[in-house]
Amino acid sequence: MIRRVLDTVYVGSGWLSALFILLIAAIVLLQVGANLIDVIAAAVTGQAIGLVVPSYADFAGFFLAAASFLALAYTLRSGGHIRVNLFIRRLSESPRRWIEVWCISAAGACSAFFTWHALRLTIESVEFWDLSPGMIAVPLWIPQLAMTLGLLVLTIALVDELLAVVKGRQPSYRDATRIDQSET
Repeated sequence: MIRRVLDTVYVGSGWLSALFILLIAAIVLLQVGANLIDVIAAAVTGQAIGLVVPSYADFAGFFLAAASFLALAYTLRSGGHIRVNLFIRRLSESPRRWIEVWCISAAGACSAFFTWHALRLTIESVEFWDLSPGMIAVPLWIPQLAMTLGLLVLTIALVDELLAVVKGRQPSYRDATRIDQSET
């Protein structure tokens, strides 16, 4: 039951990340379309209309941050993060497991640290009603919340991986067939 819930959270986080990538594409296409209409209007009438998508660069940046952070856990679980296997792949299973325990523990501690501070930053932004400086003033806690959520899900995924490795199971990110094929 818990496994299914966690896997659903990881996949859901990945889908949210994909949604934000699509939103980046949509907002950039809207701005490119507005620029194209302006160029055509200037060529026909001699004067541009001045179409602009307000704060499109700000929104694209917010969406990029959300997509990046929300993708972290899904990418970890699917083995997409860059890992250095040159050393540990040659070790027997027991030393390899202990090195993985250490690495996952260190990554989990760093992730928990960043999650805590991102949460504090988000709460402060709510308390002080921080706003973005663009044409459209966006409460900063909204994009910060996506970052905090992505870090929280990554921390949960790292604890999940750590428990699996400590119990002697193979971590989800180590797909033996893919690793063996890509590193030979």
